[in-house]
Amino acid sequence: MPNLSTRAIEVPSSPIRKLVPYANQAKAQGKKVLHLNIGQPDLATPSVYWKAIEGADIRVLDYTESGGMPAFREAYARFYNEIYGIPLEAQHFLTTTGGSEALLFAFLTLLSPGDEVLVIDPTYANYIGLSYATGIRLRAVESFITEDFALPSPVTLEAALTERTRAILLCNPSNPTGKLYSEDEVRAIGALCKKHNLWLISDESYRDYCYDGQRFFSALEITDGKDYVVVIDTLSKRYSACGARIGALVSWNTDVLQAALKWAQARLAPPTLGQIGGMALLALPKEHYDYVRETFQRRRDVLLQGLRSIAGVTCASSQGAFYLMPELPIDDSDVFARWMLECFDVHNTTVMVAPGTGFFTQPEHGKKLVRIAYVLEEHHLEQAVEILRSGLNIYSREHTPVF
Repeated sequence: MPNLSTRAIEVPSSPIRKLVPYANQAKAQGKKVLHLNIGQPDLATPSVYWKAIEGADIRVLDYTESGGMPAFREAYARFYNEIYGIPLEAQHFLTTTGGSEALLFAFLTLLSPGDEVLVIDPTYANYIGLSYATGIRLRAVESFITEDFALPSPVTLEAALTERTRAILLCNPSNPTGKLYSEDEVRAIGALCKKHNLWLISDESYRDYCYDGQRFFSALEITDGKDYVVVIDTLSKRYSACGARIGALVSWNTDVLQAALKWAQARLAPPTLGQIGGMALLALPKEHYDYVRETFQRRRDVLLQGLRSIAGVTCASSQGAFYLMPELPIDDSDVFARWMLECFDVHNTTVMVAPGTGFFTQPEHGKKLVRIAYVLEEHHLEQAVEILRSGLNIYSREHTPVF
């Protein structure tokens, strides 16, 4: 057979999904698997989504405009105005097939093959995958669990820039660490981008999940950033509607969106049903976001307390998103995650986590880390903690080196 492409061979598998065959095998054996590996909230998708689709009276499921339905983009703009207080207009949105396509369009529009993008390690795994697809290079500055995964200082970030750097990519709040970056930190990143004529790509997919009364500051609020700020947004997490596959590339800079539209035209159109239901979701009142935030803050508290009670586990604090990235007393997170699915259960139940290696540009730095998504009800999280506690106890005995 002909050879596969170099990028197809070299791109790493998703740490979030690569162990799915082992989870399926465990289920086939009659085990229950608590999925803490993937950011799929378990809350019911609001009923207005389904009612909007049922009431659309569609006879032909046709394409929409490549940039999205005008009515949908207008609904997105109203949402940003009314809920976030950011006075965007419909022209500032390009509708995409989820946040992942928005990120792909940003890479393809703002960067050329060989260009560098500065990221914070650990970073979202799909950034790594899309860098292979687009031929860009991720240049990472590491954050550390011993420092609560704090954003590296502007001096450190500036020192990492090279003549090939064209953008800084910030995930706020962070997937995978849950770190929330403050207004001062976001403004400092913006100032660095302005100084060095860089794009600021801000992935704000989890902005509705901010805890402890902290206010989220969007890169779109940087007063002098209208030329260089591009935001990644999605309905997936905000409304527990991951399967709708609707997001947006958002920017004050309409030249960026007009250029990105050419990529949107190449893929024809975003999902029609997702946009119809999405308009109803975007019209939900503020109480929806309060409920979601309060629900997930309780879950964070339960999981954080539970993980910190396990001997040998270190867990940084989290102020946003719905992830924790603890350090476990293990030598290889890939081996441990697979072992939990293949070899361990408590009363026929086991836990699936995402190995930390896939969230680093240098995978070896994540050997002792796992990403845990607290997307299950509190009693399931408490159960998961006890299964992990028992599993780590047995795993450490079975994998202790013999001299």
